[in-house]
Amino acid sequence: STFTQFLVTSNSFNMSHNSVLLMYFFVRGCDRSSDCALTVVENTEGRKEADKEAGVIADEDEGDFEVIQPTDNWQTLKAGQAVPAGSHVRLNLQTGQREVRLGEEQLKYWTHEHREIEDDQSTISADELKRAMKKMKEDLNPITGIDFEDSVTSKYRPLGELKRDMAQLDLLVETDIQIMKRLLDQLKNSNSTTELKLSLLLDLEYMVHQVDNAQSLCSMGGLQLVVEGLNSTDFRLQESSAFVLGSAVSSNPMVQVKAVESGALQTLLTIMATAQPLRVKKKVLFAVASLLRNFPYAQRHFLSHGGLQVLSELFRADGGGVLRTRIVTMLYDMISEKAGLDMDPDAAHKERVHQYSKVSLQGELLEKGWCNLVPQLLESTEHDYREKALRALLAMAPMCLDQYRSDRSLLSSLLTLRDQYQEMVESEMIVGEENSYFAEIVALINALLVKMK
Repeated sequence: STFTQFLVTSNSFNMSHNSVLLMYFFVRGCDRSSDCALTVVENTEGRKEADKEAGVIADEDEGDFEVIQPTDNWQTLKAGQAVPAGSHVRLNLQTGQREVRLGEEQLKYWTHEHREIEDDQSTISADELKRAMKKMKEDLNPITGIDFEDSVTSKYRPLGELKRDMAQLDLLVETDIQIMKRLLDQLKNSNSTTELKLSLLLDLEYMVHQVDNAQSLCSMGGLQLVVEGLNSTDFRLQESSAFVLGSAVSSNPMVQVKAVESGALQTLLTIMATAQPLRVKKKVLFAVASLLRNFPYAQRHFLSHGGLQVLSELFRADGGGVLRTRIVTMLYDMISEKAGLDMDPDAAHKERVHQYSKVSLQGELLEKGWCNLVPQLLESTEHDYREKALRALLAMAPMCLDQYRSDRSLLSSLLTLRDQYQEMVESEMIVGEENSYFAEIVALINALLVKMK
């Protein structure tokens, strides 16, 4: 019968029992007189064994297989022919021939361009493929005649040799601690020249930007050496030492405490109170501002040692405005720190509020005449200086409002500056610029004028 004949064919074709039942269903459903052909589509996703049988490994030594290249059309699969894995194979029951075409996944990437390429390609046997691979290895470098392994060893060094070289390099690598120890040893050496010490301090300044390195500087006794450098008779060493100190204490509470305990704050105030070059005073102001920032304990010592009085004298003596701007910025930061504390139930925050409550900054500012000093910075022609002065005046308004209202020159300066900057804002708007820097200055002036009404 047709079904019996099909069973023999399907068994020889290694088909599953489910495929046989499916074929039987279609054979029974076809009329004997009709031209119907039963198509069997194997499940290539769930049957890895079928894929292995469909794809012939090229390295097999038994027999020659002609690898047929499927297309998107069905074509007859002859005896001795193999198909690539993933191809779609069926048995046509009308003709009894096996047929093949591209699988579903292959059809997704099948284009007209691929068809033209495949049509031009001729089939190759497994032996031809093996002979081509063997010839490729033999002809790797026909010019020099160097073997593959020899060419690799000539370009790359052995792993053992590389490890030995790396081990030798490790002996030359210094950690940050080792570098700092070497720098401090040279700095302590009495035979070191001033030029060498300046170079050493510059290297130290670079190192102490790291929080851990700055703390190591204290444990290694380097902080005391830096403070001693502040007392040097050479202003260049004073400048460099102040630079190192300022970088070490920046955002580093542990080093800030050590610096105050070592007497660095008193030494810095002494330098500011004496005649010094401008470059030294700039670095000293940097060190003082870094030491006081977010550190109420140091701020209290600063006020108790007459820090505001020293700053007021320095402010009055500065005609260029560079030191004035730095002083006003430092005072603004101190005021903002204290005013910006919100009442938080956290215990640590309460302790911080308690520490700042011991810093009588507002009363000292009022007593030392800063309400009348800061407005003088508005006379500068630099926009940045004016902006910093306006921000400081706004921060000081709660304690200085009466002095502001009685100062006619301040009101006149504010009105003049507002008109001047308003014209700049309008000019920027004409060219399409919005939210300009000058608009921010106008907003600061207006906010201060509102408070003075």
